[in-house]
Amino acid sequence: MTEVSETVSPPARKPRVRGRFDWHGLRADLRGAIPDASLALIATGLIYWLLYARVANGTSPSIVIMPHLNNPNELWMYWMCQAFGWSALLWAYITVVFGLLRSGPRPRWTWLPPARIEKWHRTTSLTTIGLMFLHAAFFFGDQMRDNLTRWGTGRSLWTAFVDVFVPGGYATGTGRVAILLGLLALYLAIPLSLAFYLRHRTGSRMWVALHRFIIVVYVLSVWHTLLYGTNVWFDGTFRTLVWALQMPIAGLILLRLLAPARPRERLRLRGHPLPVTVRLAGRLAVVATVLGLLAVIVTGADGGRDPEDLGGSSPAVWPERWIIWAGLLALTLALVAVVLRLRPGTGTGTGTGTGTPASPSPSRRRAPTDVSERP
Repeated sequence: MTEVSETVSPPARKPRVRGRFDWHGLRADLRGAIPDASLALIATGLIYWLLYARVANGTSPSIVIMPHLNNPNELWMYWMCQAFGWSALLWAYITVVFGLLRSGPRPRWTWLPPARIEKWHRTTSLTTIGLMFLHAAFFFGDQMRDNLTRWGTGRSLWTAFVDVFVPGGYATGTGRVAILLGLLALYLAIPLSLAFYLRHRTGSRMWVALHRFIIVVYVLSVWHTLLYGTNVWFDGTFRTLVWALQMPIAGLILLRLLAPARPRERLRLRGHPLPVTVRLAGRLAVVATVLGLLAVIVTGADGGRDPEDLGGSSPAVWPERWIIWAGLLALTLALVAVVLRLRPGTGTGTGTGTGTPASPSPSRRRAPTDVSERP
């Protein structure tokens, strides 16, 4: 008998199954955000020093509105809240600019490739969320300090929590609207920013579509600042400057809509009426926003209060809270519609690039060929 040697091939390795959440990518971006976050903390410290100095020398507009704030040593948590609010708005501005540069016409600067812009956009997004949370946390600490002068620990803790972290919980003055807007910005920023780390599960088209709504977070943040920021409470040069700084953002949004980096997002008048109508309406809305910002800058009608008339004829707080809740409902329905339309398995949620296409059903799989295919 002749022995026939059989070569036993090693068992094929199972393909690595990606988890629901890209923890590895998040950890890498958190490490990458350390220099960025450190710079943000330095900027916050400088802003705090500026606010402290203006209170100490009596030039802060905040103490005109609330004279009891003239003790920055005792009320340091309030001023830290203010400082983190301004640095959060600054970092939100930066991350929106990076995002628009990445998704709009590609810059021709060789020293700034798209991959670097995208990385900076992710790290500044994480830093912005941290700054927003610290802004709220120091406000909570200041509310606790004030509450403890009147109530016990339990009631003080619960009241501060409701006022600071429950949307609609703050029930007095301008804060009824302003704090609601700020909280919605914070709570929307977290899922819309972290949607990137679910792209392997949802497909790239879904997370890209969801991430577009992040501009709502920025709008709410600016709105919150203009309503409640005591340093921009009165009309004048600084408040008008905050309005003027929105012009580059609006211009980049318009440029991104007119010449998007992804060819499939370009406006084509032929096709399904609904997508064409939505894209055209979006472009017209941004043009109207640019014209509105120009009108504010030219006329100086920036919606601020008159420092000589704090009691009567200053502009009323707009809108009413029911309008904000209605807007949130409309936004939620839009997000749900995006998820349902682009979810894996519907035929439209397949991704490209970093996303993972949805697996076809067994009845629709193609027969294997001699050429290996990569997903």
